[in-house]
Amino acid sequence: MTDMRDEPLVLGIETSCDETGVGIVRGTTLLADAVASSVDEHARFGGVVPEVASRAHLEAMVPTINRALEQAGVSAKDLDGVAVTAGPGLAGALLVGVSAAKAYAYALGKPLYGVNHLASHICVDQLEHGPLPEPTMALLVSGGHSSLLLSTDITSDVRPMGATIDDAAGEAFDKIARVLDLGFPGGPVIDRYAREGDPEAIAFPRGLTGPRDPAYDFSFSGLKTAVARWIEARRAAGEEVPVRDVAASFQEAVVDVLTRKAVRACRDAGVDHLMIGGGVAANSRLRALAQERCEAAGIRLRVPRPKLCTDNGAMVAALGAEMVSRGRAASDWDLSADSSLPVTDPHVPGTGHEHTHDHVHEVSKENLYS
Repeated sequence: MTDMRDEPLVLGIETSCDETGVGIVRGTTLLADAVASSVDEHARFGGVVPEVASRAHLEAMVPTINRALEQAGVSAKDLDGVAVTAGPGLAGALLVGVSAAKAYAYALGKPLYGVNHLASHICVDQLEHGPLPEPTMALLVSGGHSSLLLSTDITSDVRPMGATIDDAAGEAFDKIARVLDLGFPGGPVIDRYAREGDPEAIAFPRGLTGPRDPAYDFSFSGLKTAVARWIEARRAAGEEVPVRDVAASFQEAVVDVLTRKAVRACRDAGVDHLMIGGGVAANSRLRALAQERCEAAGIRLRVPRPKLCTDNGAMVAALGAEMVSRGRAASDWDLSADSSLPVTDPHVPGTGHEHTHDHVHEVSKENLYS
């Protein structure tokens, strides 16, 4: 049996949007998951403001890293590597995380791994359900993306099957919540209201589900517009808007399309495992309908607990630990943030040149972590 202490101890930093996440894992075991959220600072604007997010990351970074190290009961000098989200995401927010990761990795003399945000969302499931089967189909749904991805090797081979062509699912939740005056973020509050509503009360459209439409792509812009117009028509007529029924019917339209296309992709690709991740994966109806349809199709469903579905440092650390375990090349010190990093690049490897550490570097290590 492998001694857990022989598995890589990796710190992960996630700053792609409005969450400053720092996680520490040893192999596939989660030791710490510290998050500092700036969601309240964005709420009055009705959405994430990039500059506000970047400044919040700057303020939260060091305290959040210290909190994670304390939770894990480890010292920074014990780490085997530092992983960070290099993209995709908000450029300014990503730069804060990448800069911090470089500083810690350089000061500690540890390898640096710039990893992909989407691949991290897939890999985080290992912390809950063990090693990912290869291949695995992943449905990732959040405010920034709705994607179907086929992973045969989470560190090197992630293939896009389908993606959103306009509004992502989470973005649609936020916009409809705003139209209903339910506040921001929209996902949790619509989920809550929908539990008391009738999902069949209003027949909202299902985008891109026609016989000639792309089989695995998503579109929620038309749905968003249809719901907004329905609400506006009721208000214009002086009628009360049945908020719970609207929330339930809108939510049902979203999760119906998501689960239908995900199961179809699994069948077509001959894959018997479906993993669902991203912030919208915390939605209770999505989980329930996915379970029902996967069971009917003979597909095993894997969904991490809600806290691991939203953006967090644990998912970045999980992918970083996998990079170390599989001997993937570390990133160079000139690693940069890439707001449009393609999912086909699970990580950003270096050029193969050996990392050099001069005398000043060694002195800084001694001063900081002796």
